[in-house]
Amino acid sequence: MKLRNGPSALVVVEGTDLHHDLLGAALALQEIVIEGGLPAARAVGLDRFVDPMPATAEADVYVLYRSSVTFDPVQQEALSALVAAGKGLVAVHASNLFGFGPGGLDADRAAYELVGSRYVSHGDAGSEGRIEVSVREGHPVTRYLDDFAIDDEYYVLEYAPDVQVLAERRAGEGTEPVAYVREHGAGRVCYTSLGHDARAWGNPWFRQLVRQATLWAAGVGDDVIGSWSTRWPLGNARFIGGAA
Repeated sequence: MKLRNGPSALVVVEGTDLHHDLLGAALALQEIVIEGGLPAARAVGLDRFVDPMPATAEADVYVLYRSSVTFDPVQQEALSALVAAGKGLVAVHASNLFGFGPGGLDADRAAYELVGSRYVSHGDAGSEGRIEVSVREGHPVTRYLDDFAIDDEYYVLEYAPDVQVLAERRAGEGTEPVAYVREHGAGRVCYTSLGHDARAWGNPWFRQLVRQATLWAAGVGDDVIGSWSTRWPLGNARFIGGAA
């Protein structure tokens, strides 16, 4: 029996990649979600979606920070089914490293079709730097967000045609998505390529994006997203979206 009446989140980290701080990500993302008004627990590892224990089964939205190239296909299918049944998923940064492990993309097909994209490369501008992000209005995930700059890692993506791009960066002569949403059955999915390390996790605009993405994916009413619980102070007496 679920003990909470309102929605809750589970922050899940997984991987052995030395280029990503899993412990730091778990703490930062938990803090960000709690700032948005949702109870949030932390967990390690993706072997949890088949016959899930209560902490996994009762969460309404999973916030995933993954830095591995292996993901058990059976667990992929189970996660996909949970989201299709109404759970939410917010996938951050390297969580879409699909097709690099044994079996190639075929082994990651369920997760790829759930998240809606996969990392391809850093591109030809180096691996990281200052990213100027252009935000598209008209969606609860980007409410109260303006265009912003962030120090982060560059990602070039291969993504599904049904994603709704909400934020992008300039890449050569074109643009590259840095955040999008999509639906998966009865569930909602948001992916952002941002969030490599503490420089990004401390960026107020990134925090706002993840807070509102988590609320939206959890099924919180669109009229609530962007209310006082997500207008977090910037530290200089100003609030994103105006004073509460």
